[in-house]
Amino acid sequence: MLDPADCPDMPILRAQIDATDRELVRLLAKRAGYIDRAVEIKTEVGLPASIPARVEDVVSKVKQTAEAEGLDPAIAEALWR
Repeated sequence: MLDPADCPDMPILRAQIDATDRELVRLLAKRAGYIDRAVEIKTEVGLPASIPARVEDVVSKVKQTAEAEGLDPAIAEALWR
């Protein structure tokens, strides 16, 4: 993967965007699998599906990571909520 500044023209830039989109989808699908497994485990041990404190912890970490990576934390928060 090239850094955006290293893309010399639009075809290469678009190819990088497309590759990034594919990777994002793969990662989101993997995350969804973890969430599905969490639901199974929670059901087995009698935990509620949603634990508000955990949700807030995850969102807080995502916002911190977004800020460190130069992404608007509000965008990250919206995606995770």
